[in-house]
Amino acid sequence: MKYEKHVFICANQKDAGKKCCGEANGLALLDTMRDSLKQKGLNVKIRAQKTACLDVCAFGPAMVVYPEGIFYGNVQPSDVEEIIESHLVNNTVVERLKLDF
Repeated sequence: MKYEKHVFICANQKDAGKKCCGEANGLALLDTMRDSLKQKGLNVKIRAQKTACLDVCAFGPAMVVYPEGIFYGNVQPSDVEEIIESHLVNNTVVERLKLDF
């Protein structure tokens, strides 16, 4: 496998008035994640990628981390460092942001 982990960050846009990750800092979250991974030299083994709707709009901005399939909701750019260090590097889920279905 090319990447050890793959992070899909929703940046979907919906019609005005509908909650969506794109309107709730989804793109800022993506930029922050990519920049931080690159600064740490982790971008060669962890990929952060923009995606369309993850179907958890009420909890946006949202992301999912594979291969585990862990969904995070209400994630802000200020949460990125914690997610990287805890989950992406040390394989410990950030429980306060995890979405349980």
